[in-house]
Amino acid sequence: MKNLLMKLPVFMLVLGIISVATAEPRILGKTVDYSAQGVVMKGYLAYDENISGKRPGVLVVHEWWGLNDYARTRARMLAELGYTALAVDMYGEGKRAMHPDDAKAFSSELMKNFDVAKARFMAAMEFLKQQPTVEPTRIAAIGYCFGGGVVLNMARQGVDLRGVASFHGGLTAVKPAQPGSVKAKILVLHGGADKFITPEQIEAFKQEMKSAGADFQFISYSGATHSFTNPEATELGKKFSMPIAYNADADKKSWGELREFLKKIFKG
Repeated sequence: MKNLLMKLPVFMLVLGIISVATAEPRILGKTVDYSAQGVVMKGYLAYDENISGKRPGVLVVHEWWGLNDYARTRARMLAELGYTALAVDMYGEGKRAMHPDDAKAFSSELMKNFDVAKARFMAAMEFLKQQPTVEPTRIAAIGYCFGGGVVLNMARQGVDLRGVASFHGGLTAVKPAQPGSVKAKILVLHGGADKFITPEQIEAFKQEMKSAGADFQFISYSGATHSFTNPEATELGKKFSMPIAYNADADKKSWGELREFLKKIFKG
């Protein structure tokens, strides 16, 4: 009995260590306000409260619809992987489009005024860096559709990011990358049947990246259309007669590629 009582504290300590090590993520997600050029931006911050200390931060740039539940879900998924994620508001005041015509107008206007877009992206990045759960020297960005085009253009302009990943994003350059200008590693996850992106645009992007000396990877998923990662894409495609659809296999594979990409760029 005496030996048993002596061993009990050790057993309880080991049990406690195991419990901490296997604790389920406790994701805190909240709407946050920050500003860019006098405009209030309403982002969404997510992180795991069961992780102590600082960790890498990841910006999530939304589709052309604006910051919606889909972007928030991706931010929470990144938090489950151990990152602090900020779903970025690119339109300001949490503005969202409910029809493709409005979404096209919002996104086109911002890309035409790319200095504004860059200021809003940089404001979000600075806000993320200031969070107590973030290691400010370890920041990446991912984007979907419109957001994919945004993060690729940020990389082209030499924004100091560890890496950027584009999911079914636009490939057109606002200003083509110059040799040595691209600091971020680049991952492009593309739908092979995407009708919004032409073969000529793909070839031009690859040549641009090679000429700039960028560290990039381009992965195409056969049969996947535009918006292949969004479970709501199929219904939206039917509703608005757009060639978009969800592809579960491509979604799963592309997220797996992102996970490995983030591990690689944040290693050490």
